[in-house]
Amino acid sequence: MNKEINERELVLGILLEVTKEGQKSHIVIRSVLEKYQYLDKRERAFITRVSEGTIERMLELDYIIDQFSKVKTNKMKPVILNILRSAVYQLKYMDNVPASAACNEAVKLAVKKGFGSLRGFVNGVLRNISRNLDGIPYPSKEEPLRYLSVVYSMPDWIVRQWLSDYGYETTEAILKSMYEEHPTTVRVNSGQTDREALKEKLKREGVEVKEHPLSEEALLISGYDYLGSLESFRDGDYQIQDVSSIEVAKCAGIKPGDYVIDVCAAPGGKALHAAQLLAGTGHVEARDLTEQKVELIRDNIARMGFANIEAVQMDATCFDTDSVERADVLLADLPCSGLGVLAKKTDLKYNITERQQEELVELQRQILGVVKSYVKPGGTLVYSTCTVNKKENEENAAWFAEASPDFALEFEKQTLPSRESDGFYLAKFKRIR
Repeated sequence: MNKEINERELVLGILLEVTKEGQKSHIVIRSVLEKYQYLDKRERAFITRVSEGTIERMLELDYIIDQFSKVKTNKMKPVILNILRSAVYQLKYMDNVPASAACNEAVKLAVKKGFGSLRGFVNGVLRNISRNLDGIPYPSKEEPLRYLSVVYSMPDWIVRQWLSDYGYETTEAILKSMYEEHPTTVRVNSGQTDREALKEKLKREGVEVKEHPLSEEALLISGYDYLGSLESFRDGDYQIQDVSSIEVAKCAGIKPGDYVIDVCAAPGGKALHAAQLLAGTGHVEARDLTEQKVELIRDNIARMGFANIEAVQMDATCFDTDSVERADVLLADLPCSGLGVLAKKTDLKYNITERQQEELVELQRQILGVVKSYVKPGGTLVYSTCTVNKKENEENAAWFAEASPDFALEFEKQTLPSRESDGFYLAKFKRIR
């Protein structure tokens, strides 16, 4: 790559923005790939793989570095630490990258970034790791919390919570699933195409496509470079939406002519699905807190071409008198800890804390207490989250049922993360009076 900036330098920039500036990894990576569109497919794939992999495996990478460095990772300068992390990721997880290249390019990058005095340190640590990679002592399985945390790069408190809620075998199965390949799940816009026609169109665009084993409405796609470059996406033939999320609008029992309110809608997948199910009738009001999120919904509405849906900026914690008993169906996919989507949002596990999770439980209850009055007698409220935390899910549903005698719980479902699906929870309530 004969340019002023190379792939590893772009990776370092991404890692610093995520780890030092607190930016969301998927947004930063997408922004870099959009900015450097002239890069070829191999270079873009390298940037994505190393950035995502380094972030995903960060706790394990720090554990490895600490075995071989006198200066521990928590004392290192961010530039040097992230150069080492990405290089160790290449050494351990990328067989197609020669060890010499991973080490030499890391040293060059350290020098380029003004740390020439540390070139010997960087080189020494990486060469030592490279020579001893197969003999690194990991925590024993006799210490399940420490073992699972290091091997699967998951913060202790999350592992502890899952061990308590689900036991060792299920917890390890969840953790393993996060490192399996996850094709993108798309929901077919049946208003303008069908699954077979879309499969053929995607194949013509060079996209790898498979039918989803859990849903007739969904396809699994992979092998594409940039989603916005696909005519099928720009034409609104589908919406990116996980199969577990697709169940929300499906289970709501949406009928022609219904008025649907989605109180926390961005980026709009569930609201758009509701509009699709209404088949040109009724109306969907897709709300969210910020203008930025509302614009994202509007972009998707325009791309999908629906006329029976609008995006509105509104704070779900604030009572809206105009909405009282207006909704036949109310969708409440509320802010949550997101522990069911860690395979896609790899940096989230480092940013969420146990205290924040407790605060989210209270926020969810606050919102439910406000929006329940928007449901008509006989109407439906679907509460959902993309997490696997029982306090946010089953316990909140039980709290709502007890605190809201006008509502009856019809069913609830917890989906655990797997190769085919995100971790997701939904509870369907009927307003009985």
